[in-house]
Amino acid sequence: MAKLILHPGKERSLLRRHPWIFAGAVERLVGRARAGDTVEVFAADERPLGRAAWSPQSQIRARMWSFDANETIDDAFFKRRVAAAVARRNGLPELQGQDGVRLLHGETDGLPGVVADRYGDTLVLQLTAVGADRWRRAIVGALLAATGCAHLYERSDADVRRLEGLQPEVGWRVGGPGEGETPALVINENGVRMHVDVVGGHKTGFYLDQRDNRWRVRALADGRSVLNCFCYTGGFSLQALAGGASRVLSIDSSGPALATAAANLALNPQLEAARAEWREADVFSELRQLKAAGERFDLIILDPPKFAPSAAHAERAARAYKDINLQGFRLLAPGGLLMSYSCSGGISAELFRKVVADAAIDAGRSARIVEHLAAAPDHPVGLAFPEGEYLKGLLCQVD
Repeated sequence: MAKLILHPGKERSLLRRHPWIFAGAVERLVGRARAGDTVEVFAADERPLGRAAWSPQSQIRARMWSFDANETIDDAFFKRRVAAAVARRNGLPELQGQDGVRLLHGETDGLPGVVADRYGDTLVLQLTAVGADRWRRAIVGALLAATGCAHLYERSDADVRRLEGLQPEVGWRVGGPGEGETPALVINENGVRMHVDVVGGHKTGFYLDQRDNRWRVRALADGRSVLNCFCYTGGFSLQALAGGASRVLSIDSSGPALATAAANLALNPQLEAARAEWREADVFSELRQLKAAGERFDLIILDPPKFAPSAAHAERAARAYKDINLQGFRLLAPGGLLMSYSCSGGISAELFRKVVADAAIDAGRSARIVEHLAAAPDHPVGLAFPEGEYLKGLLCQVD
Protein backbone atom coordinates (compact mmCIF):
# COMPACT_ATOMS: atom_id res chain seq x y z
CA MET A 1 0.00 0.00 0.00
CA ALA A 2 1.37 3.42 -0.98
CA LYS A 3 2.03 6.02 1.69
CA LEU A 4 0.69 9.57 1.44
CA ILE A 5 2.89 12.02 3.38
CA LEU A 6 1.50 15.43 4.30
CA HIS A 7 3.30 18.74 4.64
CA PRO A 8 4.03 19.84 8.23
CA GLY A 9 0.88 21.15 9.95
CA LYS A 10 -1.49 19.82 7.28
CA GLU A 11 -2.59 17.00 9.54
CA ARG A 12 -4.62 19.37 11.73
CA SER A 13 -7.83 19.05 9.74
CA LEU A 14 -7.55 15.27 9.76
CA LEU A 15 -7.06 15.26 13.51
CA ARG A 16 -10.40 17.09 13.63
CA ARG A 17 -11.77 14.32 11.38
CA HIS A 18 -12.34 16.38 8.26
CA PRO A 19 -12.28 13.79 5.48
CA TRP A 20 -10.67 15.74 2.61
CA ILE A 21 -6.97 16.08 1.77
CA PHE A 22 -6.32 18.82 -0.77
CA ALA A 23 -3.48 18.76 -3.28
CA GLY A 24 -1.62 21.55 -1.46
CA ALA A 25 -1.46 19.46 1.71
CA VAL A 26 0.39 16.58 0.02
CA GLU A 27 4.17 16.51 0.29
CA ARG A 28 4.72 13.25 -1.57
CA LEU A 29 3.40 9.81 -2.36
CA VAL A 30 5.73 6.98 -1.47
CA GLY A 31 5.08 4.00 -3.71
CA ARG A 32 2.65 3.64 -6.57
CA ALA A 33 -1.10 4.11 -6.45
CA ARG A 34 -3.72 4.09 -9.17
CA ALA A 35 -6.78 6.31 -9.06
CA GLY A 36 -9.14 4.95 -6.42
CA ASP A 37 -6.53 2.87 -4.61
CA THR A 38 -6.42 2.92 -0.84
CA VAL A 39 -3.35 4.67 0.58
CA GLU A 40 -1.98 5.01 4.10
CA VAL A 41 -1.91 8.62 5.30
CA PHE A 42 0.90 9.98 7.47
CA ALA A 43 1.73 13.33 9.02
CA ALA A 44 5.12 14.85 8.19
CA ASP A 45 6.52 13.37 11.42
CA GLU A 46 5.35 9.91 10.25
CA ARG A 47 2.37 9.68 12.62
CA PRO A 48 -0.25 7.40 11.03
CA LEU A 49 -3.53 9.24 10.39
CA GLY A 50 -5.71 6.67 8.66
CA ARG A 51 -6.51 5.34 5.22
CA ALA A 52 -7.88 7.20 2.21
CA ALA A 53 -8.87 6.84 -1.45
CA TRP A 54 -6.25 8.32 -3.79
CA SER A 55 -7.55 10.69 -6.51
CA PRO A 56 -4.63 12.07 -8.55
CA GLN A 57 -6.73 14.16 -10.96
CA SER A 58 -8.80 16.00 -8.36
CA GLN A 59 -7.91 19.01 -6.22
CA ILE A 60 -9.28 16.89 -3.39
CA ARG A 61 -6.32 14.56 -3.73
CA ALA A 62 -7.56 11.99 -1.21
CA ARG A 63 -10.71 11.25 0.76
CA MET A 64 -10.50 9.49 4.10
CA TRP A 65 -12.16 6.12 4.42
CA SER A 66 -11.06 5.67 8.01
CA PHE A 67 -9.20 7.61 10.70
CA ASP A 68 -8.12 4.27 12.18
CA ALA A 69 -4.71 3.50 10.66
CA ASN A 70 -5.23 -0.20 11.29
CA GLU A 71 -8.69 -0.58 9.72
CA THR A 72 -8.75 -2.68 6.57
CA ILE A 73 -10.66 -1.22 3.63
CA ASP A 74 -12.38 -4.21 2.06
CA ASP A 75 -15.86 -5.55 1.29
CA ALA A 76 -16.52 -6.08 4.99
CA PHE A 77 -15.67 -2.42 5.69
CA PHE A 78 -18.37 -1.22 3.28
CA LYS A 79 -20.85 -3.75 4.60
CA ARG A 80 -20.35 -2.36 8.12
CA ARG A 81 -20.55 1.29 7.07
CA VAL A 82 -23.65 0.84 4.93
CA ALA A 83 -25.44 -1.27 7.57
CA ALA A 84 -24.71 1.36 10.23
CA ALA A 85 -26.04 4.20 8.05
CA VAL A 86 -29.23 2.31 7.23
CA ALA A 87 -29.72 1.44 10.92
CA ARG A 88 -29.43 5.11 11.86
CA ARG A 89 -32.26 5.99 9.47
CA ASN A 90 -34.35 3.10 10.75
CA GLY A 91 -33.97 4.52 14.23
CA LEU A 92 -35.47 7.93 13.33
CA PRO A 93 -39.20 7.93 14.10
CA GLU A 94 -39.92 10.76 11.67
CA LEU A 95 -38.78 8.54 8.78
CA GLN A 96 -41.06 5.63 9.67
CA GLY A 97 -43.56 4.95 6.92
CA GLN A 98 -41.83 7.15 4.34
CA ASP A 99 -41.42 5.55 0.91
CA GLY A 100 -38.55 7.86 -0.02
CA VAL A 101 -35.49 8.04 2.27
CA ARG A 102 -31.82 8.91 1.82
CA LEU A 103 -29.81 5.98 3.15
CA LEU A 104 -26.23 7.09 2.44
CA HIS A 105 -25.15 10.72 2.57
CA GLY A 106 -21.51 10.72 1.57
CA GLU A 107 -18.91 12.02 3.99
CA THR A 108 -21.35 12.36 6.87
CA ASP A 109 -21.90 8.60 6.80
CA GLY A 110 -18.19 7.91 6.45
CA LEU A 111 -18.52 7.09 2.75
CA PRO A 112 -17.09 9.98 0.68
CA GLY A 113 -18.61 10.22 -2.76
CA VAL A 114 -21.43 7.75 -2.06
CA VAL A 115 -25.11 8.72 -2.12
CA ALA A 116 -27.97 6.23 -2.04
CA ASP A 117 -31.72 6.83 -1.88
CA ARG A 118 -34.53 4.34 -1.41
CA TYR A 119 -37.87 4.71 -3.17
CA GLY A 120 -40.03 1.87 -1.96
CA ASP A 121 -38.35 -1.32 -3.17
CA THR A 122 -35.95 0.54 -5.50
CA LEU A 123 -32.50 1.86 -4.57
CA VAL A 124 -30.74 4.61 -6.52
CA LEU A 125 -26.97 4.81 -6.13
CA GLN A 126 -24.77 7.77 -7.09
CA LEU A 127 -20.97 7.56 -6.97
CA THR A 128 -19.15 10.87 -7.43
CA ALA A 129 -15.55 10.11 -6.37
CA VAL A 130 -13.00 7.74 -7.87
CA GLY A 131 -12.52 5.83 -4.61
CA ALA A 132 -16.25 5.17 -4.35
CA ASP A 133 -16.33 4.19 -8.01
CA ARG A 134 -13.60 1.60 -7.42
CA TRP A 135 -15.72 -0.07 -4.70
CA ARG A 136 -19.01 -0.10 -6.67
CA ARG A 137 -19.52 -3.86 -6.42
CA ALA A 138 -19.00 -3.92 -2.65
CA ILE A 139 -21.29 -0.92 -2.10
CA VAL A 140 -24.07 -2.42 -4.22
CA GLY A 141 -23.82 -5.70 -2.32
CA ALA A 142 -23.84 -3.94 1.03
CA LEU A 143 -26.93 -1.90 0.13
CA LEU A 144 -28.86 -4.96 -1.01
CA ALA A 145 -27.90 -6.84 2.15
CA ALA A 146 -28.89 -3.97 4.45
CA THR A 147 -32.24 -3.20 2.82
CA GLY A 148 -33.51 -6.33 1.12
CA CYS A 149 -34.54 -4.20 -1.88
CA ALA A 150 -35.04 -5.98 -5.18
CA HIS A 151 -34.05 -3.19 -7.60
CA LEU A 152 -31.02 -0.90 -7.85
CA TYR A 153 -30.40 1.79 -10.45
CA GLU A 154 -27.12 3.67 -10.72
CA ARG A 155 -27.22 7.41 -11.42
CA SER A 156 -23.51 8.22 -11.40
CA ASP A 157 -23.93 11.05 -13.91
CA ALA A 158 -23.13 14.14 -11.82
CA ASP A 159 -20.83 16.68 -13.46
CA VAL A 160 -18.41 16.49 -10.52
CA ARG A 161 -17.27 13.05 -11.74
CA ARG A 162 -15.30 14.77 -14.49
CA LEU A 163 -13.07 16.36 -11.86
CA GLU A 164 -12.19 12.84 -10.75
CA GLY A 165 -11.39 11.69 -14.29
CA LEU A 166 -14.57 9.61 -14.43
CA GLN A 167 -17.17 9.15 -17.13
CA PRO A 168 -20.91 8.84 -16.40
CA GLU A 169 -22.14 5.41 -15.32
CA VAL A 170 -25.89 4.81 -15.42
CA GLY A 171 -28.17 1.81 -15.65
CA TRP A 172 -29.97 -0.91 -13.77
CA ARG A 173 -27.52 -2.92 -11.69
CA VAL A 174 -30.13 -5.17 -10.07
CA GLY A 175 -33.69 -5.83 -11.21
CA GLY A 176 -35.37 -3.11 -13.21
CA PRO A 177 -38.07 -3.16 -15.92
CA GLY A 178 -38.02 -5.40 -18.95
CA GLU A 179 -36.41 -4.34 -22.20
CA GLY A 180 -38.24 -1.40 -23.75
CA GLU A 181 -40.34 -0.81 -20.65
CA THR A 182 -40.43 2.47 -18.72
CA PRO A 183 -40.12 2.14 -14.95
CA ALA A 184 -43.28 3.35 -13.20
CA LEU A 185 -42.31 4.34 -9.68
CA VAL A 186 -44.72 6.10 -7.30
CA ILE A 187 -44.03 6.98 -3.68
CA ASN A 188 -46.29 8.18 -0.89
CA GLU A 189 -44.90 11.18 0.97
CA ASN A 190 -46.98 12.20 3.97
CA GLY A 191 -50.20 11.16 2.27
CA VAL A 192 -49.39 12.61 -1.16
CA ARG A 193 -48.50 10.31 -4.07
CA MET A 194 -45.69 11.35 -6.41
CA HIS A 195 -44.08 9.94 -9.54
CA VAL A 196 -40.31 9.43 -9.27
CA ASP A 197 -38.22 9.26 -12.45
CA VAL A 198 -35.03 7.56 -11.31
CA VAL A 199 -33.69 7.43 -14.87
CA GLY A 200 -34.20 11.00 -16.09
CA GLY A 201 -35.25 13.03 -13.05
CA HIS A 202 -33.12 15.51 -11.15
CA LYS A 203 -30.58 14.15 -8.65
CA THR A 204 -31.63 10.55 -7.95
CA GLY A 205 -35.16 11.21 -9.22
CA PHE A 206 -36.61 13.38 -6.46
CA TYR A 207 -35.67 16.04 -3.90
CA LEU A 208 -35.88 14.02 -0.71
CA ASP A 209 -33.99 16.71 1.23
CA GLN A 210 -37.08 18.96 1.13
CA ARG A 211 -39.49 16.39 2.60
CA ASP A 212 -39.89 18.09 5.99
CA ASN A 213 -40.11 21.54 4.43
CA ARG A 214 -42.90 20.37 2.13
CA TRP A 215 -44.69 19.10 5.25
CA ARG A 216 -44.18 22.56 6.80
CA VAL A 217 -45.85 24.16 3.78
CA ARG A 218 -48.81 21.87 4.28
CA ALA A 219 -49.16 23.12 7.86
CA LEU A 220 -48.99 26.75 6.76
CA ALA A 221 -51.19 26.64 3.66
CA ASP A 222 -54.73 26.58 5.05
CA GLY A 223 -56.77 29.36 3.42
CA ARG A 224 -53.70 30.99 1.88
CA SER A 225 -52.96 31.81 -1.76
CA VAL A 226 -49.64 30.16 -2.61
CA LEU A 227 -47.00 30.86 -5.26
CA ASN A 228 -44.49 28.06 -5.82
CA CYS A 229 -41.51 29.10 -7.95
CA PHE A 230 -39.16 26.59 -9.58
CA CYS A 231 -41.85 24.04 -8.74
CA TYR A 232 -40.29 21.08 -10.64
CA THR A 233 -42.75 18.16 -10.29
CA GLY A 234 -44.97 19.92 -7.77
CA GLY A 235 -43.92 18.56 -4.38
CA PHE A 236 -44.49 21.82 -2.49
CA SER A 237 -47.60 22.57 -4.56
CA LEU A 238 -49.37 19.32 -3.77
CA GLN A 239 -48.62 19.58 -0.05
CA ALA A 240 -50.03 23.13 -0.12
CA LEU A 241 -53.20 21.82 -1.70
CA ALA A 242 -53.35 19.04 0.89
CA GLY A 243 -53.08 21.70 3.58
CA GLY A 244 -56.10 23.61 2.28
CA ALA A 245 -54.55 26.40 0.19
CA SER A 246 -57.18 28.52 -1.52
CA ARG A 247 -55.06 28.76 -4.67
CA VAL A 248 -51.66 27.42 -5.79
CA LEU A 249 -49.85 28.92 -8.77
CA SER A 250 -46.78 26.87 -9.73
CA ILE A 251 -44.10 28.13 -12.12
CA ASP A 252 -41.25 26.30 -13.82
CA SER A 253 -39.36 26.71 -17.09
CA SER A 254 -39.53 22.97 -17.85
CA GLY A 255 -42.58 21.78 -19.72
CA PRO A 256 -41.85 18.09 -19.01
CA ALA A 257 -41.50 18.80 -15.28
CA LEU A 258 -44.86 20.59 -15.28
CA ALA A 259 -46.45 17.69 -17.16
CA THR A 260 -45.22 15.36 -14.43
CA ALA A 261 -46.54 17.78 -11.80
CA ALA A 262 -49.98 17.69 -13.40
CA ALA A 263 -49.79 13.90 -13.50
CA ASN A 264 -48.87 13.89 -9.82
CA LEU A 265 -51.94 15.96 -9.06
CA ALA A 266 -54.05 13.43 -10.98
CA LEU A 267 -52.60 10.69 -8.74
CA ASN A 268 -54.25 12.40 -5.76
CA PRO A 269 -58.02 12.70 -6.37
CA GLN A 270 -58.46 13.92 -2.80
CA LEU A 271 -56.85 17.23 -3.83
CA GLU A 272 -58.95 19.95 -5.51
CA ALA A 273 -57.40 20.29 -8.96
CA ALA A 274 -59.41 23.47 -9.64
CA ARG A 275 -57.24 25.29 -7.09
CA ALA A 276 -54.02 24.50 -8.96
CA GLU A 277 -52.50 26.31 -11.95
CA TRP A 278 -49.29 25.21 -13.70
CA ARG A 279 -47.44 27.88 -15.66
CA GLU A 280 -44.43 27.32 -17.93
CA ALA A 281 -42.30 30.46 -17.73
CA ASP A 282 -38.96 31.92 -16.69
CA VAL A 283 -39.36 32.63 -12.99
CA PHE A 284 -37.28 35.81 -13.03
CA SER A 285 -39.43 37.49 -15.67
CA GLU A 286 -42.71 35.95 -14.49
CA LEU A 287 -42.30 37.41 -11.00
CA ARG A 288 -42.15 40.86 -12.58
CA GLN A 289 -45.20 40.10 -14.72
CA LEU A 290 -47.16 39.07 -11.64
CA LYS A 291 -46.21 42.30 -9.88
CA ALA A 292 -47.26 44.35 -12.92
CA ALA A 293 -50.59 42.52 -12.94
CA GLY A 294 -51.22 43.49 -9.31
CA GLU A 295 -51.07 39.93 -7.98
CA ARG A 296 -50.55 39.26 -4.26
CA PHE A 297 -49.87 36.01 -2.41
CA ASP A 298 -50.01 34.92 1.21
CA LEU A 299 -47.24 32.31 0.93
CA ILE A 300 -44.40 32.30 -1.62
CA ILE A 301 -41.92 29.45 -2.02
CA LEU A 302 -38.59 30.12 -3.74
CA ASP A 303 -36.65 26.89 -4.24
CA PRO A 304 -34.31 27.60 -7.18
CA PRO A 305 -31.69 25.30 -8.67
CA LYS A 306 -28.07 25.54 -7.59
CA PHE A 307 -26.84 29.01 -8.60
CA ALA A 308 -23.34 28.59 -7.08
CA PRO A 309 -21.70 25.15 -7.33
CA SER A 310 -18.60 26.56 -5.65
CA ALA A 311 -17.46 29.67 -3.76
CA ALA A 312 -16.00 31.02 -7.02
CA HIS A 313 -19.57 31.55 -8.28
CA ALA A 314 -20.86 33.13 -5.08
CA GLU A 315 -20.96 36.76 -6.23
CA ARG A 316 -22.97 36.05 -9.37
CA ALA A 317 -25.23 33.66 -7.49
CA ALA A 318 -25.87 36.22 -4.76
CA ARG A 319 -27.23 38.61 -7.38
CA ALA A 320 -29.63 35.95 -8.64
CA TYR A 321 -30.82 35.12 -5.12
CA LYS A 322 -31.22 38.82 -4.39
CA ASP A 323 -33.36 39.31 -7.48
CA ILE A 324 -35.87 36.51 -6.87
CA ASN A 325 -36.20 37.36 -3.17
CA LEU A 326 -36.69 41.04 -3.96
CA GLN A 327 -39.51 40.20 -6.35
CA GLY A 328 -40.93 37.72 -3.86
CA PHE A 329 -41.13 40.29 -1.07
CA ARG A 330 -42.86 42.72 -3.44
CA LEU A 331 -45.56 40.13 -4.18
CA LEU A 332 -46.42 39.29 -0.56
CA ALA A 333 -49.71 40.40 0.90
CA PRO A 334 -49.58 42.05 4.37
CA GLY A 335 -48.66 39.39 6.92
CA GLY A 336 -47.51 37.09 4.12
CA LEU A 337 -44.81 34.43 4.37
CA LEU A 338 -41.73 33.98 2.17
CA MET A 339 -40.08 30.55 2.25
CA SER A 340 -36.73 30.97 0.51
CA TYR A 341 -33.97 28.41 -0.10
CA SER A 342 -30.44 28.07 -1.38
CA CYS A 343 -28.98 24.66 -2.23
CA SER A 344 -25.68 26.19 -3.37
CA GLY A 345 -22.66 24.92 -1.51
CA GLY A 346 -20.83 28.10 -2.52
CA ILE A 347 -23.32 30.29 -0.60
CA SER A 348 -22.85 30.25 3.16
CA ALA A 349 -25.78 30.49 5.55
CA GLU A 350 -24.52 33.91 6.65
CA LEU A 351 -24.32 35.22 3.09
CA PHE A 352 -27.74 33.84 2.22
CA ARG A 353 -29.31 35.54 5.23
CA LYS A 354 -27.67 38.83 4.24
CA VAL A 355 -28.92 38.52 0.66
CA VAL A 356 -32.51 37.90 1.82
CA ALA A 357 -32.28 40.79 4.30
CA ASP A 358 -31.02 43.15 1.60
CA ALA A 359 -33.84 42.03 -0.69
CA ALA A 360 -36.45 42.89 1.95
CA ILE A 361 -34.91 46.31 2.50
CA ASP A 362 -34.85 47.09 -1.23
CA ALA A 363 -38.45 45.91 -1.53
CA GLY A 364 -39.43 48.35 1.22
CA ARG A 365 -40.80 45.57 3.41
CA SER A 366 -40.32 45.10 7.13
CA ALA A 367 -39.65 41.39 7.63
CA ARG A 368 -38.54 38.98 10.31
CA ILE A 369 -37.21 35.42 10.29
CA VAL A 370 -39.80 33.05 11.70
CA GLU A 371 -37.83 29.84 11.18
CA HIS A 372 -34.48 28.58 9.91
CA LEU A 373 -35.03 25.64 7.57
CA ALA A 374 -32.70 22.83 6.56
CA ALA A 375 -32.58 19.41 4.93
CA ALA A 376 -34.53 16.49 6.34
CA PRO A 377 -32.83 14.36 9.05
CA ASP A 378 -31.87 11.61 6.62
CA HIS A 379 -29.46 14.23 5.16
CA PRO A 380 -27.36 14.78 8.32
CA VAL A 381 -24.45 17.22 8.56
CA GLY A 382 -21.27 16.00 10.22
CA LEU A 383 -19.86 18.38 12.82
CA ALA A 384 -16.42 17.82 11.28
CA PHE A 385 -17.73 18.38 7.76
CA PRO A 386 -19.67 21.68 7.57
CA GLU A 387 -19.51 21.56 3.77
CA GLY A 388 -22.31 19.02 4.00
CA GLU A 389 -24.77 21.75 5.02
CA TYR A 390 -25.65 22.72 1.46
CA LEU A 391 -29.41 23.35 1.87
CA LYS A 392 -30.29 26.55 3.70
CA GLY A 393 -33.75 28.02 4.11
CA LEU A 394 -35.49 30.94 5.78
CA LEU A 395 -39.16 31.38 6.55
CA CYS A 396 -39.80 35.13 6.72
CA GLN A 397 -42.93 37.10 7.50
CA VAL A 398 -43.66 40.66 6.40
CA ASP A 399 -45.81 43.28 8.10
